[in-house]
Amino acid sequence: MIDLPFRSLLLMVVAASATTVLNVSRTDSGVPQNPEPCQQLNLFADVLERVRSDYVERPDDAMLIQAAIRGMLAALDPRSSYLSPIREQARGQFGDLGIEVTMGNGVIKVVSPIDDTPAAKAGLQANDLITHIDNEQTVGLTLKQAIEKMRGPVGTSITLTIVRKGVEDPFDVKLVRGLIRVNPVKTREEGDVALIKISTFNEHANDNLMRAVENAKKSIGEKLKGYVIDLRNNPGGLLDQAVLVSDDFLEAGTIVLIKGRNNEENATRECPSGRYHRW
Repeated sequence: MIDLPFRSLLLMVVAASATTVLNVSRTDSGVPQNPEPCQQLNLFADVLERVRSDYVERPDDAMLIQAAIRGMLAALDPRSSYLSPIREQARGQFGDLGIEVTMGNGVIKVVSPIDDTPAAKAGLQANDLITHIDNEQTVGLTLKQAIEKMRGPVGTSITLTIVRKGVEDPFDVKLVRGLIRVNPVKTREEGDVALIKISTFNEHANDNLMRAVENAKKSIGEKLKGYVIDLRNNPGGLLDQAVLVSDDFLEAGTIVLIKGRNNEENATRECPSGRYHRW
């Protein structure tokens, strides 16, 4: 056994690390300034293989690929993200806080708390800024990472540190994660008018809207003058549901116009014939 001083061992580790970085840098320096996609993919494959073969622990290949995809889409804009095969929120049921968030300037911002969820009951508001999750700063996290940290087993607690306009100091809000069953449509009556709030366009939005309208007709009867559709703080959702809801109130015309980079990617969603309801 060779007994080396700690300083010598440390220098050897630093030298080995520098060699690894140098090797990767040399590989990268051989890539043209504007490489073709195949060359960029070759570089990615080289780095992936290096991680798989040399990292101290054998990584999960699927995890590496998905992390790379998430990083690529996060570089585009705050709203582009990779969706796993499980579409929990679109189905209207998931274990969470019941909060819609986005990212701007590296800060997690509340778009809207969902009605009758832990977030709404705790008093979170649109435009609240989430600076810490369980005392860990959110600065430096991607939107996907922040969402994953806020999700967890039903019944477990989480503390969010909030900065709110008009409130001088940040404050903590403790929430308990719940099984969220989102009813996207809520109705109340104001005299002879039905107020219908659509909080999100999940897959139940249009069916629940139709049910709310029928209930209002039965409850108010012939005195019913009309409907007020409240879309405030609605963060969006499924495009086909938004189209169906729009078509319930539009007689004809274009509902959605999609403009792509190339002309062949352009598309429109028209009012399907026969769906317009004369309320």
